[in-house]
Amino acid sequence: MSFQAYLDAVETRTGLTPRQLVDAAAEQGFGPGSKATPVVAWLKETYGIGHGHATAVTHVITKGDRIATTHVGTEGSHRDASDRLWLDGRDSMPVDR
Repeated sequence: MSFQAYLDAVETRTGLTPRQLVDAAAEQGFGPGSKATPVVAWLKETYGIGHGHATAVTHVITKGDRIATTHVGTEGSHRDASDRLWLDGRDSMPVDR
């Protein structure tokens, strides 16, 4: 599953886009530089998502929309098309992504 697919799955489960979750986290005092453990715990408790999905969202909350290029353009199951994640919801994602 790609990093973007994790975020899309969280959107399906919660009804919130990744950007909306980033905003909700900011209201709780989480953001860049926050420790991952309390953010993951908050996401799991508040939104009922699993650990892996909470970890993916935590990355976006604490580090922004860029990911390592390790899997960008590869053929594996964890491949992503870009090193930038789309945070505004899968329905508004450009077709060329």
